[in-house]
Amino acid sequence: MVLVRFFKLSENKTTVRQELLGGLTTFMTMAYIVVVNPRILAEAGMPIEGVLFATCISAAAATLVMGLWANYPIALAPGMSLNAYFTYSIVQGRGVPWPTALGVVFFSGALFLLLTLTQVREKIVNGIPDCLKHSTAAGIGLFIAFVGLRNAKLVVASPATLVSLGTFTDPQVQIATLGLILTAILMARRIKGAILLGIFATTAAGVWRGLGEWPKRLVSLPHPSGTLFKLDFVGAVHLGLLEVVFAFFFVDLFDNVGTLVGVCEQGGFMRDGNLPRAGRALLADAVGTIFGSLTGTSTVTSYIESAAGVAAGARTGLGNLLVAALFLAALFLSPVVSAIPTYATAPVLILVGALMCQSIARVEWHDFSEAFPAFMTVLATPLTFSVATGLSLGLIAYTLVKIGAGKYREISPLIWILTILFLLRYAYLAVE
Repeated sequence: MVLVRFFKLSENKTTVRQELLGGLTTFMTMAYIVVVNPRILAEAGMPIEGVLFATCISAAAATLVMGLWANYPIALAPGMSLNAYFTYSIVQGRGVPWPTALGVVFFSGALFLLLTLTQVREKIVNGIPDCLKHSTAAGIGLFIAFVGLRNAKLVVASPATLVSLGTFTDPQVQIATLGLILTAILMARRIKGAILLGIFATTAAGVWRGLGEWPKRLVSLPHPSGTLFKLDFVGAVHLGLLEVVFAFFFVDLFDNVGTLVGVCEQGGFMRDGNLPRAGRALLADAVGTIFGSLTGTSTVTSYIESAAGVAAGARTGLGNLLVAALFLAALFLSPVVSAIPTYATAPVLILVGALMCQSIARVEWHDFSEAFPAFMTVLATPLTFSVATGLSLGLIAYTLVKIGAGKYREISPLIWILTILFLLRYAYLAVE
């Protein structure tokens, strides 16, 4: 059978049925992105139907590259942390038009591709301290969890204390809280598709309370024109967003590599601590990000939810074919996506934020020269509402503390260069 030979099913001790079951499990656990990504990017002013098309088509393309080229059962889609960074830090925070921000995403994708083909990405991964890798994920987790709390109105602005607890007399707060509790229970019980079920249950409760309406139809033809090829290359270059390109690149680099290593270790794919075909696997998110920017979505990355598919038996890229097919089928569900309110997706942001904080446990807290830079990264990211600021302050803290502790030999040339660049950046901002 062609599939058996192409994906080397016998060598990997798996079957077509096992692979397809794993693919279906992976899609069920990450299908929420079809609902959540358009809602988040809509807050950046982007048309929902266009973003839905871009989400599905870029996820399908990147997942196919991973399956067919790298032969790993790891699916990809627009990253949750990176869409939040795109919307809340770049478009809303900096006032950058979304077409210009898409141009930045394209350039970051091109950088991914270039550095992957030249094998530089793997060297960069080895050059960044582990404490910053782990704390970056946790800092982003707190950042998007805070956004979720704000969208649910569980946290509101306060002139006395900056932020305060929202009022539970608000029906939206009540529905969002119930959705949060329900989804958390489903996830704790390891129910397949828990996040997606939570979104639909919260939406249904909102409709029942008169806070929304059911879609007038379930399917419609895709309408990609609102975002397709709308990116602004010239604007991205003229704004000088090199720092933002680096932030997109840095965050996706470690998010993607961390996912690859974690899922592949679970599946038994690692060999002597190394990942075979790592270059091919890294190529998938580069292609997906470029494809996504052209069609209208933020950075594409590997999904940790792929671990659910591996746990269900997936061992090769065959399951990715089913995942890609299901993403393409989701292209026709824009009426359903448009009916999902913000308060229904807010619990997802909070819970995904919680999942991302797991990595903080891997920081060596007994070594203060490792702990303090990690702490600065985790603290600064949500409080400054900026991933770039959190990363830069963590890098600067790492270098300064290591020097003060007499451990300057632990600072790699890459970290020296990045620290100097960030110090120059802050010096420049101080004199503006």
